[in-house]
Amino acid sequence: MTAQETLAELVSIDSVSSRSNVEIIERLANRCEAIGFQVKRFPYTDDKGVEKVNLVALAGTEFSDRASVELALVGHTDTVPYDSNWTGALRLTEKEGKLYGRGACDTKAFVAAVLSAIDVIDLRKLTKPLALIFTADEEIGLIGAKRLAKDGRIQPRYAIVGEPTSLRPMRAGKGYCLAEIIVKGREAHSAYPALGSSAVTGAARLITRIETIADQLRSDTHKAFDPPFTTLNIGLIKGGNAKNVIAGECKFTLEWRPIPGQGAEKLLELLAAAIDEEKKSDSGLAFEVDAARTDEGYETSVDSRLVNLLEQLSGHKAGTVAFGTEAAQMTQLGAEAVVLGPGDIRVAHRTGEFVPTNELEACVNMLAKAIELLCA
Repeated sequence: MTAQETLAELVSIDSVSSRSNVEIIERLANRCEAIGFQVKRFPYTDDKGVEKVNLVALAGTEFSDRASVELALVGHTDTVPYDSNWTGALRLTEKEGKLYGRGACDTKAFVAAVLSAIDVIDLRKLTKPLALIFTADEEIGLIGAKRLAKDGRIQPRYAIVGEPTSLRPMRAGKGYCLAEIIVKGREAHSAYPALGSSAVTGAARLITRIETIADQLRSDTHKAFDPPFTTLNIGLIKGGNAKNVIAGECKFTLEWRPIPGQGAEKLLELLAAAIDEEKKSDSGLAFEVDAARTDEGYETSVDSRLVNLLEQLSGHKAGTVAFGTEAAQMTQLGAEAVVLGPGDIRVAHRTGEFVPTNELEACVNMLAKAIELLCA
């Protein structure tokens, strides 16, 4: 099968994160086994009781408690939801050199390129082990990759993690952290504010303190990124029950993207100190912080063999990304990781998502050459 035919097959499978990914995993497993890989499924049940599976395929080594491999090619099988009005979401459509469909860009094109690349590799000639890793639930928190990292059953030396980068290798990425902050006050009639303690006002004051924290974090920079510091955002806020009631509760969501090496705990420590100060000014308030995600970034040296190889193969200088990827989990497993794939992240997740046909084909050639140079 050509890469485009493979991509059409993958796009036709509805693998939105809220659904099971078993169908697409079985398709990938059958393809890998037919080529000569040993495959192992790592199933789990998500929080809603839906069956999910991570798949690992090995060539050149056996499965063990901790299988060492020279190179891992990593792609996620799930996609974000699609608008019901996009009737062609699950049917790959070519137009003017672009291939349209849900997941075509993020990241089924990379997975299709992986499968096409290994089609042209003689596995008997591998002198160093190769792994293919296909994960679940990347779009909703890197859950599948985190489970693999925690399990620790595979130890790659190098990892190419598929994401739409227009085939530019990305050697470092920021982390992604998320926390819900609940401020609890005391309700009262708005005509008698002294009888209550407004959670909305308390939240507003805390948000002002968080803006100061954001300014503090600007002093810790990493020049490879734009912007070169940890960014913060409060994207959601909800509080109060009625216009004439002192608000008893207010919730807001804080996200931050830490630069590599900073760690999520720095922001949480500064936030805890800000909350302590706010409690001193209003003893009627209580605060809860639920840090649902504290994913750290990753960084691979500019001198890495993998970075240099992918720079040569792509013709692009390695860069950095500000969005979360599974590269961080690969580094936890010991890999020097680089994010790379066909397509542009700016068209991912939207109706009309697409990948350029020429980038899909170029990715096949790049991955085949990387396998040859690193493993054969």
